[in-house]
Amino acid sequence: MGLLANCAAAAVWLAELEKNMPFRVIAILLVCIAILIAVKLITNAVYRVVKSGCENPTATERRAKTLGSVMRHTANALVVMFFLLTMLNELGVSIGPLLAGASIVGVALGFGAQTLVKDTLSGFFLLLENQFGVGDIINIDGANIGTVERMTLRITVLRDLEGRAHYIPNGSITRVIVLSKEFARALVDVEFGFEQDVDQMVSMLKDIGAELRGDMPDIVLEPLETKGVDAINHYGYVIRTLTKTARACQWDVACELRRRILIRFQAEGVKVPVPQSVVWNKTHED
Repeated sequence: MGLLANCAAAAVWLAELEKNMPFRVIAILLVCIAILIAVKLITNAVYRVVKSGCENPTATERRAKTLGSVMRHTANALVVMFFLLTMLNELGVSIGPLLAGASIVGVALGFGAQTLVKDTLSGFFLLLENQFGVGDIINIDGANIGTVERMTLRITVLRDLEGRAHYIPNGSITRVIVLSKEFARALVDVEFGFEQDVDQMVSMLKDIGAELRGDMPDIVLEPLETKGVDAINHYGYVIRTLTKTARACQWDVACELRRRILIRFQAEGVKVPVPQSVVWNKTHED
């Protein structure tokens, strides 16, 4: 009798399962599709945010693809997990032990890969906020200066002036100074002796800056600006100049400006001040 009762109960369970299973499967599929559509909409929104204010289409496409890929892979993994767990629950399999085991494994992996997660999240927000991109010249934490050669969610690769490649985890980046964001300024300090008239020297520097801008209009964006006497020392004074340039061109403009200043100095006989010391030799008579 017990065997017949169990068989009858199993038959009833199978009948109910067969009766309601299609509707439950359809409902689960609809939920999964809704989640994927929501992720797609969010990805498109992220693309619009990334695209806004970015003048380089290549950088926009790279950042959008990276962010979209991360979001899609994460969403696909969550949807697959949700579908499998829900189907197991519909089939009568208790998913409580599975969830408990998964949580334990997740905690263990979280402790082991917390640095990786930190690097990935930091890289995600670096790309999302467009703090810098490939081709930018940056200073990271005052210790690493170079051109961004490659950027992923986990690392940023810098190439310094000596050609050395620095692989920096994104999670370790705390402060970034971008030296080539939209425009730059070439700062050049020029020293003169006290015998040189200040106003004449300022006028001469402005003339040199005007000639430089006329010869390099695509690089020099504004006329040379003098900030007046920046310092006075025991052998002369210093005039500070600033020249607005195109991005990452400040060093070339500064070198060219110094070259032209030296040529003008030689042509007009302006001497560069030389530090001098006066020694007094005092003798004592008995």
